Amino acid sequence: MRLTAVLLLLVVTAAGSATFCEAKLRRNYYAGVCPNVEAIVRGAVARKVQQTLTTVGATVRLFFHDCFVQGCDASVIVASTANNTAEKDHPNNLSLAGDGFDTVIKAKEAVDAVPQCRNKVSCADILTMATRDVIALVRDLQLTFALSLCLQPKFLNVTTLLAQAGGPSYAVELGRLDGLSSMASSVTGKLPAPFLNLDQLTAIFATNGLSQADMIALSGT
Repeated sequence: MRLTAVLLLLVVTAAGSATFCEAKLRRNYYAGVCPNVEAIVRGAVARKVQQTLTTVGATVRLFFHDCFVQGCDASVIVASTANNTAEKDHPNNLSLAGDGFDTVIKAKEAVDAVPQCRNKVSCADILTMATRDVIALVRDLQLTFALSLCLQPKFLNVTTLLAQAGGPSYAVELGRLDGLSSMASSVTGKLPAPFLNLDQLTAIFATNGLSQADMIALSGT
């Protein structure tokens, strides 16, 4: 389906974008320090998705908001301080669901619970892996969800939406560094807003390697 293809394009495009710290990405980045990191993250994400269905959309949207601002550096999850208003508290980010943040927290806790992995894996990479995993998990989830509800008619639309969101897994390159700064001011003009016209929206998506057709598919009907 078009939506599935564009979701995958969004994630792969954003996942490959460089952060301001210009990290060099590669598939086996953690092989020497935390070789099982992807399996650990996948397990934590699977448990979170099973607990809360909104985890899927919340995680993908969190990743989208992170990558569109200053690259995939997890700066969107940094908390504000008395002296600085962080990205997450910009008006455009106030609607981000808590389940997306919780996905990263739980996956990070699972990784750090392994002694050799503790403090070795960036939150930026964890968010990237978690986004890949919720997309891959959702197709299996739709079948489990439908069967558990005995295919009750009032839930068929939800099942259909899950089918549209579901997609294949894909390899991600790792090695992103967590952002050293997170400022609400950096969000302005970087995310699509309801008051923007077509040309403005198209320009925002084009900056991130996405076409107008991709923008329309991601925006929905």
